[in-house]
Amino acid sequence: MRKRRRELVPEISLSFLDVISCGFGAIVLLLLIAKTVESTALEKAPDFEGSVRKLQEQLFEIRGETTQLNRELQSREEQLSQIRERVARLREQLASLEKQRDAVAEVDTEKKEELTLALQVLSEEMERLLGRDFRSENNLVGGIPVDSEYIIFIVDTSGSMFNYAWPRLRREMVNILDIYPRVKGIQIMNDMGDYMFPGYRGKWIPDTPARRRVILQRLANWTPFSNSSPVEGIQRAISSYYDPDKKLSLYVFGDDFTGTSIRQVLDTVDKINRDRLEGDRLVRIHTVGFPVHFLVPGGRLQTASRFAALMRELSYRNHGTFIGLNSLEN
Repeated sequence: MRKRRRELVPEISLSFLDVISCGFGAIVLLLLIAKTVESTALEKAPDFEGSVRKLQEQLFEIRGETTQLNRELQSREEQLSQIRERVARLREQLASLEKQRDAVAEVDTEKKEELTLALQVLSEEMERLLGRDFRSENNLVGGIPVDSEYIIFIVDTSGSMFNYAWPRLRREMVNILDIYPRVKGIQIMNDMGDYMFPGYRGKWIPDTPARRRVILQRLANWTPFSNSSPVEGIQRAISSYYDPDKKLSLYVFGDDFTGTSIRQVLDTVDKINRDRLEGDRLVRIHTVGFPVHFLVPGGRLQTASRFAALMRELSYRNHGTFIGLNSLEN
C-alpha cells in the first residue's frame, strides 16, 4: 500500500508574508516619525504676525520722521531763497556803490591833477620869491602848525554861540580834524572846563572815525553853562593833560569876552603854560573867533572886540594861530 505524502506549503508563501508584514510596519513607523517631526516643526515656527506688526510700526515711525524732515527741508529751502535774494540785492547795491566810487575817483583824479599843477606853479613862484635854499621851519596847514599828536577843543557854549554860530562851529571842528588825519588822543571841554564825555575825565578819547562821528553828533546839542571866558578851560586842559613827552595843541572857540581884564587872562595863561626852568611854552594854543556880535541885531560889539584882541595876543604868545572868521555861513 502506498503511503500518502504530506502536502508541503511552499516556502515562498511564508517569505512573502514576512515581507508584507515588515513593509506595513515600516510604513506605520514612518507615519509616526513624520507626525512627530511635523509637530516639532510647527512648535518651532516663528511668529510671523508679530514680526509684521513690528515692521509696520517701524515703517510708520520712519514715515513720520520723513514728513518732519521734509518740512524742515522746505523751511531751509525758503530761508536759502531769502538769503539768495538778499545777496542779489547787496550785490546790486555794491555795484552801484562801485560805480559811484569810480565816478568820484575820476573827479578826484582831475582835482588832484589841478592841485598838483597849482602846487607846482606855487612852488615855482615861492622859489622865485624866497630863493631855492628857503626851508619852512614849521609844518603848517593854512597857517596852523599841525605837529601835535594830541588836541583839545575848548568851546564857548554860551547862548550867543549856540543860537547863531553852532552850525559854523561844527563845520570848523570838522575842518580842524581833517588837517589831523590821525592823532593819538582827543578831548573836548567847554570854556568852564566841563567835559563833553565825563567818562573820559582825565583820559584821552581814542581817535577813530566812529569816535569822531560821535563827537560831532554830541556837539549838536551840547550846551553846558558858560561864562564866555576861556581861562578855566585852558587851565584845566593844561593841568590835566600836559606831558613833556606829548605834543599838545589847544583850540579855543568863542565869540566874545565878558571878563574884567584881558591882561589878567594873559598873565594867568602865561603862568600855567610856561616851563618854570627854561621858560618854554608847554602847549600850543590856537584860537578861532566867530563874528556873532558883528552880524546879529543887538550884538555886543565891545565884548566881541575885546575877545578878538584877547585871542590874537593869546595865540601869539603861545605859539599858535588866531583865525578870525568873517561869516557865520557854512
